[in-house]
Amino acid sequence: MITESDSAQAAVTLSVSVRDLLPRDLPTCTWSGSAHHLSQVERELARAAAGKVDYLAVCTSTDLPVAIGGIDYQVSEGAGILWQLAVLPALQSCGLGTLLVRAAEQRIRDRGLRRAELAVEEDNPRARALYERLGYVAFGREPDAWDEEGPDGSIRRHETMCVLMRKSL
Repeated sequence: MITESDSAQAAVTLSVSVRDLLPRDLPTCTWSGSAHHLSQVERELARAAAGKVDYLAVCTSTDLPVAIGGIDYQVSEGAGILWQLAVLPALQSCGLGTLLVRAAEQRIRDRGLRRAELAVEEDNPRARALYERLGYVAFGREPDAWDEEGPDGSIRRHETMCVLMRKSL
């Protein structure tokens, strides 16, 4: 259960569970990115069906995804690589990202691997602070790039510098 309190001392409790993200979930995940992004996630779900990746969803009691993220087992020998982690903006800082990362780490351990890795953009200190709280340690930096959809529907290349982080499981 995730509980959030605001300055008026009201509390909201949300029951959640973690399961595999399914193609039928994609129309309810528009909060996680553009149509272009969701088409990429759809391609990753095909890889999940082949056992090459896991793609997880943290869902409410009504089975709606409120956090999603992938684990790729084919990028780094002996490690699961966490990527495309996202939490519904209205529910950020409520513990859902922590739950998602811990569930991903368990999936990695279930495959007999003992290391989790991820890359976080240098200009995302909030995410990096979460990963550090969860025991991830920086071990390098590298440029990264991906296509993203602009507000007008055009596709452009996003280039960034990432901090590489890892954790022994």
